[in-house]
Amino acid sequence: MVKEKPKALVVYGTRHGATMGTAEEIAKVLQKEGFEVNVVNAGNEKVKDISEYGLVVVGSGIVCGRWVNEAEDILKKFKEELKSKTLALFVSSVDTIAEKEGKKDVVAKARKISLEDKVSKYGLKPISMGFFGGVIDFNKMGFLTRKGMEVAFKQPLQKHGFKETAPGSYDLRDWDVIRSWTRELAKKARK
Repeated sequence: MVKEKPKALVVYGTRHGATMGTAEEIAKVLQKEGFEVNVVNAGNEKVKDISEYGLVVVGSGIVCGRWVNEAEDILKKFKEELKSKTLALFVSSVDTIAEKEGKKDVVAKARKISLEDKVSKYGLKPISMGFFGGVIDFNKMGFLTRKGMEVAFKQPLQKHGFKETAPGSYDLRDWDVIRSWTRELAKKARK
């Protein structure tokens, strides 16, 4: 008899695509770890039912401490069901720059607002929470936002060795950290 693979849902909300890349990488690692994975962009596709999934991973891009609406809607809609699921949350944030600068208080505050406060708000009990870097793409910003973000982030990006992946775009994701977090999540989810 062939044992069925455990089923996982990775659902995310993204503003400019960075969280999509992170969600897809999480899905790849979970597949390598023996899970059957469905990846859903909550902005493009409605999730109607999560009953078939043993593991649910919900992720969101973060801007000013706020989740993407579609990702938060998943937490609202399924808050009762998620309490009985193996749950993990992750966010994509620019606060990894503060992490590189050793600003532990800034990172702790950002993590609290973007993850711990969500858990408390919806009464959830995730087995893991990932706080990952995102992408800063100055090309996708309006003029005033771009100017403000350039003043705030251009120098720290260069100072801490973040390289442009394309003109005006900086990828702050540490793929090794994301993969390691996901492998650990897979182990916890199997227990």
